[in-house]
Amino acid sequence: MAEKFDIVVLGGGSAGYAVALRAIQLGKTAAIIEKDKLGGTCLHRGCIPTKAMLHSSEVADVVRDAAHAGVQAELKGVDIAAVTGFREEIVAKKFKGLQGLIKAKGVTVFEGSGRITSPTTVQVGDQTIEAGNVVLATGSFSKTLPGLAIEGRVITSEQALQLDWIPRHVIVLGGGVIGVEFASVWRGFGAEVTIIEGLPHLVPNEEESISKQMERQYKKRGIQFKLSARFAGVTQDDSGVHVSLESGETIDADLMLVAVGRGPVTQDIGLEEVGIATDRGFVTVDERLQTSVPGVYAIGDITPGLQLAHRSYQHGIFVAEEIAGLEPRFVDDLNIPKVTYSDPEISSVGYTEAKAKEHFGADAIETYEYSLGGNAKSEIVGTSGFVKAVRVKDGPVVGMHMIGRRVSELVGEAQLIVNWEAYPEDVASLLHAHPTQGESIGETMLKLAGKPLHAI
Repeated sequence: MAEKFDIVVLGGGSAGYAVALRAIQLGKTAAIIEKDKLGGTCLHRGCIPTKAMLHSSEVADVVRDAAHAGVQAELKGVDIAAVTGFREEIVAKKFKGLQGLIKAKGVTVFEGSGRITSPTTVQVGDQTIEAGNVVLATGSFSKTLPGLAIEGRVITSEQALQLDWIPRHVIVLGGGVIGVEFASVWRGFGAEVTIIEGLPHLVPNEEESISKQMERQYKKRGIQFKLSARFAGVTQDDSGVHVSLESGETIDADLMLVAVGRGPVTQDIGLEEVGIATDRGFVTVDERLQTSVPGVYAIGDITPGLQLAHRSYQHGIFVAEEIAGLEPRFVDDLNIPKVTYSDPEISSVGYTEAKAKEHFGADAIETYEYSLGGNAKSEIVGTSGFVKAVRVKDGPVVGMHMIGRRVSELVGEAQLIVNWEAYPEDVASLLHAHPTQGESIGETMLKLAGKPLHAI
């Protein structure tokens, strides 16, 4: 007889285990089908291991600059095996903790490749599992360009994490989040880095002034980049890779990292047979995350939009509550915080200035940029950058954008300001501890409220 559950989830990554855990809290029975490891890309091949490497890279940079803070220290080198050990220890601890949590909460896990066979059944091997609702959460994979094979010295982020050596020179194809983060890692480890980006700016989805500041700081770090540059092809031999651009220029390096985005894992999971609609591989959903087939939901990276672990968590919690009849509130992509964990970091939430003017009207928007040069804690930690707020005149703040070391820690407050539609006057009356980088948000709000303290 087939086993039966209220909710069956295909995929045990951030989205998948979130829906299962919340379903259990709401008194439902839940099962996860996972062909690899619980935690998915984020835990094993994405967010966690890359941020661990970024930390190692930051430590190397801090040691290089130790004399500036009066500390006599010397960077003797980077032990990549030890870096790998540090990273894998963190991943292993988090994986063990997640396994324990899933077991303790009573979520059933089936190992293997799942395939939806009807709106209420999923097949795993020769076993049929019945479900009150099926939730698709199969995640994403590293994309490449048409005709560009991932082999040898042409790698994606997954292979980059497994390198047991530090290249002398790396070419990064793509100046988005993944590209600039790995560029930051390798530069901290002492490698030469060249980023090739087809659009006019690095991190092109960010506020334009953020992108320009990023480019200035990357130049200062010695990271090279070529903007509006079209990739033509690559060859490789024992000496490395040889990358050609449409301009006729050729660049030689040890490796080329392909960082051109991530695609949805939706092949061979039964979508066509069940009649679930897709668009360019992504599963199309309505405003309640339901697919074209009633009772079947899709969440996380396989749906169009931002590909972020915390968006996946939100999707999972939302769908569990939706199935339970709680009518939860949905936070759309615009108001989800985004972070790029490079050096400098970038964090943002809400409208860019350009998008705000399109939406509200050019004359209805005002902005202010507060330089971190006026923030004492930023001076102490040796960073520059700014906090930018976008507001409706005489109205709420609708966007916040930040760049500088450690600004990822500021985006939580920025999210509250934007999502609660706070006026600058509301925030200006609150206190920010001194000296903290959080004061930069306070100073920005004080300025927009018409009572600047340190801002000009």
